[in-house]
Amino acid sequence: MPWNDNNSSGPWGEPPKDDAGRGGGGPRKPGGGGPRRPDPKGAPDIEQLLNRGRDKLRDLFGGPGGVKPGAVAVAGAVAVLLWAASGVYIVQPDEEGVVTTFGAFSRRATPGLRYHMPAPIEAVEKVSVTSLNQLVIGGTRETPVPEESLMLTGDENIVDLNFSVQWRVSDAAKYLFNVRDRDEVVKAVAESAMREVVGRTQLEPILSTGRGRVQNEVRDLMQRILDSYQSGVDVVEVQVRDSQPPAQVVAAYQDQIRAGQDAQSAVNEAQTYRNRVVNEAKGDASRITQSAEGYREQVVREAQGEAARFNSVYEQYRRSPGVTRQRLYTETMQRVMQNTNKVIVDGNAASTPIILPPDVFRPRTGATARPAPAYAAPAATPQAGVSGPQNQGAGR
Repeated sequence: MPWNDNNSSGPWGEPPKDDAGRGGGGPRKPGGGGPRRPDPKGAPDIEQLLNRGRDKLRDLFGGPGGVKPGAVAVAGAVAVLLWAASGVYIVQPDEEGVVTTFGAFSRRATPGLRYHMPAPIEAVEKVSVTSLNQLVIGGTRETPVPEESLMLTGDENIVDLNFSVQWRVSDAAKYLFNVRDRDEVVKAVAESAMREVVGRTQLEPILSTGRGRVQNEVRDLMQRILDSYQSGVDVVEVQVRDSQPPAQVVAAYQDQIRAGQDAQSAVNEAQTYRNRVVNEAKGDASRITQSAEGYREQVVREAQGEAARFNSVYEQYRRSPGVTRQRLYTETMQRVMQNTNKVIVDGNAASTPIILPPDVFRPRTGATARPAPAYAAPAATPQAGVSGPQNQGAGR
């Protein structure tokens, strides 16, 4: 049997009947529902529910008697609920909320789900208090801003300096109510503080090793100024990004740097020479001093030894003058004549010719010393005389 047979219920069952008991195939009434297909699970039809709701609203607002009081009450209740719900807000973990009552500060709101009286009674403004804000003053090397970067140093030189400032909000209420154009205020304070610090600093430290001190001084000065404004801003860091002389005098400044380096090199060389000469002079002085002290000690000890020897000899002389005198004479003659050439002849053989070699009285060394031959007659008596070069004529 085909599914579209009029006598059958079709594949979806029997069609619904209208108010008159007729099938769903008849004409629809203006206010009634049309034919529908029943849900096999018995759930209500969405289209039918929408139609019923639309009919009820039409009865409330578009009926023969105009708008009904119940409709006004419903609309007012919905509006009040929506207005009351508009006071719900969420403060993020990195934010701080500032609640105002008719525009005046009322309270602070911590992170989380919060509520305030709906507008226009209360309003909330949320400010990020953890994120870092950055300002660049003076431009960059590629895109400079001369009216911000050119500054006068303490020694009346001009420096081209650009720097950055990192800051964050420490008090959201002060930040919102005490300062207008916050970024411009922070930028103006930073530029003013940098110009003041640079104005009392020499050029050389700014270009070389004094950047850290300049950065710290600028940060402290900025913080003092912003605190006096009660701005609610905390300056985290000031960093000098680039500092150099103006482009018009870079060549002259480089020449000045090279001249300073040459001067320093000459000073270092002179200092090295001075240290070397001074150390050598100190060494020579110390050597001479030590030599003199050694000589003094030697002379003193020799003098003491001679004095002790003299006292010892004198003591022996007092005991035996003759023996001591003879011994002193013998020792003195031995010491005087031990290095001289001597010729011993017999005193009784004066009539005998004595022939001496020509080199007998020449000085002789220990290696070449040899006894001088003496040619004399035999002595008549055992008595002999001792004569030196000074008695040579008498001996002959």
